Amino acid sequence: MQKNFILDGIFYSFMLIGNNILPGASDLTMASTKAYLFDFDGTLVNTMSGFADIAARVINRFNPEIPVEKARARYLETSGNPFFQQLEIITPGDPANREKARIFEETKIEGFFNSTFTSDVRETINELRARGHIAGIASNNFQELIDRFVENEKLDFDIILGFRKGFEKGRAHFDYVREKFNLEKEDITFVGDSLKDAEKAFAYGLKFVGICGTFKRDDFLKIREDIVTIENIKELLNL
Repeated sequence: MQKNFILDGIFYSFMLIGNNILPGASDLTMASTKAYLFDFDGTLVNTMSGFADIAARVINRFNPEIPVEKARARYLETSGNPFFQQLEIITPGDPANREKARIFEETKIEGFFNSTFTSDVRETINELRARGHIAGIASNNFQELIDRFVENEKLDFDIILGFRKGFEKGRAHFDYVREKFNLEKEDITFVGDSLKDAEKAFAYGLKFVGICGTFKRDDFLKIREDIVTIENIKELLNL
């Protein structure tokens, strides 16, 4: 059971589990957050279902022993990593992994640019920035694709970080943001839709909010019992 209270203007949340009281991430998340970093696919833009369908077909084409349904599930389970890294988990050492990744990246582009930011995403990002927070993107989608998408959508972010060789979502992105804006780890909340997003945030020492959709709250709870999850991005404004 979750208990909430306000003390000195700060929102606190506690999870009551048996006789133990575990502090929820909300006691730190909004009160001390200076910067919100958002994963992109599945978090800001609803692309994950389409990507999973493409990945499943590509994997099954080269590895017919893996049914499409299983390939799709494995793609989602390993999401949060670049696709070429996902393939090394799903079909490790397969000489065709490079070709699979090439086909996937080329195929996904059309559907990617048919997507848009929802009104909830726009309202949330604009409101966070109006309140004085930094709002940025940290994604393993390619930098040039995200830059083009955001430019087309005309939504302002303080920083946009995508994937390039040697620079990916996780420590490299987090270090860069901290140095650029002179932030401590406790100043940053990472918002993502995947279990890997949660693992990357907690491993680095950041706060994390999971957006349910790609994964359910029960899935996130397997990472940490006190994890904060939301159903809609606008809930960030009320935490």
